[in-house]
Amino acid sequence: MPRRPVAVFAIAPWAFPGVFPPDVLARLRRSADVTDAVRLTSFDGPAAAEALAGAEILLTGWGCPRIDTRAVAAAPRLRAVLHAAGSVKALVDPAVFERGITVSSAAQANAVPVADYTVAALVLGAKLAFGRARHYAGGRDRALWQPGDGTGLYDCTVGVIGASRIGRLVLQRLRAFDVRVLLSDPTITPAEAALLGAELVDLDDLCRRGDLVTVHAPALPETHHLLDRRRLALLPDGAVLINTARGSLVDTRALTEACASGRISAVLDVTDPEPLPPGHPLFELPNVLITPHLAGAQGRELRRLGEFAVTELERLLAGDPLRGQVLPEQLPYSA
Repeated sequence: MPRRPVAVFAIAPWAFPGVFPPDVLARLRRSADVTDAVRLTSFDGPAAAEALAGAEILLTGWGCPRIDTRAVAAAPRLRAVLHAAGSVKALVDPAVFERGITVSSAAQANAVPVADYTVAALVLGAKLAFGRARHYAGGRDRALWQPGDGTGLYDCTVGVIGASRIGRLVLQRLRAFDVRVLLSDPTITPAEAALLGAELVDLDDLCRRGDLVTVHAPALPETHHLLDRRRLALLPDGAVLINTARGSLVDTRALTEACASGRISAVLDVTDPEPLPPGHPLFELPNVLITPHLAGAQGRELRRLGEFAVTELERLLAGDPLRGQVLPEQLPYSA
């Protein structure tokens, strides 16, 4: 029987039970020698040094410190970092790749609940459900919340900004609805967009035509305030903006003014800054719903991340390609 590699956890205590519940942990132990008593949240100190010295696989998650040059040097046997969460952009130092260490992320698994959240927001946003619910709860005149003229997702034009993992899952889910789909992404061709069920357009055109616009682009210097005052002004009256990507993609001041005018509505799971300060005007607007960055894996959904990481370990040991492998050249363009 081949020797099993030594695996070490680097994950916050609060995240561990959800990501690695007992049955997922038992499956992991069939492939690796691991103790759940060691869950590193710092690479400093003698306990971390001892764990890193023997680690061949690092199973990481929320709360893992940055794997920098010093951490790599302390782990001479390390061959893979398997991240049971989303982006590794802030986690993995170039030294990891320079050493030839394989990196995998469960970002694809984490994308699933974000796509589901987005579609729910599209359905409810198209009905103006959030503002109408506030009017209803406030005992306002029935005329303010009851009329549904011009609402509903049927026959809408939905603009998707970014053919990212999440963007592609949203496009896939939109096939179940009777909507027109526009896609703006400078990295794909019209033929590729057509295969995704969308018409490829430039961002200004998407903003002009989109009854609902959902953002799934990475946060890069060139995408900062991608939706600025000018582009927000292009949105049709009554449009709904959904952002589950990064708050910096939208100019918060310009969005606040546009929503305060009543011209457009918004569903925001991310903001800039995040969190917004207490009393920020966006919290008070009846046509804006802000959720606390909860679209990604939560509660029962967390185990999907652990299952993905364990599957990646099994594939690694079998010599199969990893489904979540991250290459160094991808990092600058990732979320």
